[in-house]
Amino acid sequence: MSGVQAAGEPIESRRQLVEWMAGGAKPKSEWRIGTEHEKFGFRLNDLGPVPYGGDNGIRAMLEGLRRFGWAPVYEGENIIALEMNGASISLEPGGQFELSGAPLESIHQTCGEVGVHLEQVHEVARELGLGFIGLGFAPTWKREDVPVMPKGRYDIMRSYMPKKGSLGLDMMLRTSTVQVNLDFGSEADMVAKLRVALALQPVATALFANSPFTEGKPNGFQSYRGHIWSDTDPDRTGLLPFAFEKGFGFEHYVDWALDVPMYFVYRDGKYIDASGQSFRDFLDGRLPALPGEKPHLGDWSAHLTTLFPEARVKRYIEMRGADGGPWKRLCALPALWVGLIYCDDALEACLDLVKDWTSEEREALRAAVPRLGLRAPFRGGTVLDIARKVVDIAEKGLAKRAADNGMGSDETMFLQVLKKTVETGKSPADDLLDAYNGRWAGDIRQLFAEYAY
Repeated sequence: MSGVQAAGEPIESRRQLVEWMAGGAKPKSEWRIGTEHEKFGFRLNDLGPVPYGGDNGIRAMLEGLRRFGWAPVYEGENIIALEMNGASISLEPGGQFELSGAPLESIHQTCGEVGVHLEQVHEVARELGLGFIGLGFAPTWKREDVPVMPKGRYDIMRSYMPKKGSLGLDMMLRTSTVQVNLDFGSEADMVAKLRVALALQPVATALFANSPFTEGKPNGFQSYRGHIWSDTDPDRTGLLPFAFEKGFGFEHYVDWALDVPMYFVYRDGKYIDASGQSFRDFLDGRLPALPGEKPHLGDWSAHLTTLFPEARVKRYIEMRGADGGPWKRLCALPALWVGLIYCDDALEACLDLVKDWTSEEREALRAAVPRLGLRAPFRGGTVLDIARKVVDIAEKGLAKRAADNGMGSDETMFLQVLKKTVETGKSPADDLLDAYNGRWAGDIRQLFAEYAY
């Protein structure tokens, strides 16, 4: 979850919001790749979650990482993030450590950034008796066991979430994801990319499904994280069916966002509770939390970070459907989406693949994939059949980009782990369950020993 931007000028009209989003369009030569990933910290001695404070808590992790040149960001007296060279390290509500990578030109660069970050985290964590692991859902902890990080926005969200769904607090405290942020060149390009992103997001969920355990036992899901989003908050989640309607564009997305209830407003270093209130009212100076005051673009940008559809538009598009995972899959996720939508031929092939899918079929996929993963049914076949086509399109798209690493390898190298998945039909969740039922003999502790970074 992103931080709050600087204030800027007051917004006087809805048109300014549309123009601000449209202003994110860039020529193809300036398209970049921003990879984000979250991971769970745990104590090596008892595999429990990591509190914020103490000699070996999350704060100590952040302080330890400063040796590498990261600059601290504070909320009050608490260090809550780090920044360096366009990248940031921030905290999710339950202490999940998130790297928000800098906008980079190639998968080689973004994967290198991920590798350096994990090496730095590993060095500091070992000194503190901590480990980190990439999964979609915390495999052993109960919700009440997870400490809450000292960020004002999270207090507001924790209070509001149970009013909208039964699993919102689990989303906040016990899930982790890997995402990629990608650019668009125009309104038409945004529309094409968003439609592909939304339609194929369940396929990405199936390919990266990695959360089959809850509180130490198999939970019956491939991606329990994916299931959680189905009962978090219907106002701000889902596949955005209006994005597939004729005439869709920035205005329609802005109108939807204006009608999603707010969480907060940030003023003078503090979060003001505006949960359930209307940004439309804010635009008219009628927000109950700040009567008479109008929003600025920082408020709008912050509001957009509280919307959680499967693919999200700001001044770029965020792909949000994948579980957190091991190092290779942190690189595979941006490779998949870059291959699919940064090559014109690949984007056209994706549009052709999904062009006749109905809204009912898209929703059925989203509902079935969290439990069944690649085995979810679709049109007489399964999601695995679609996944094979999708990975093939992505590979061709990356090959056409021809982004070399200087040693003769292009970006297709990062799809190898997904090619193995579609060849075997086995997801990361399947591999975990095989280990649990086989060599681990039901001992979930072995997960931390084998899969920690």
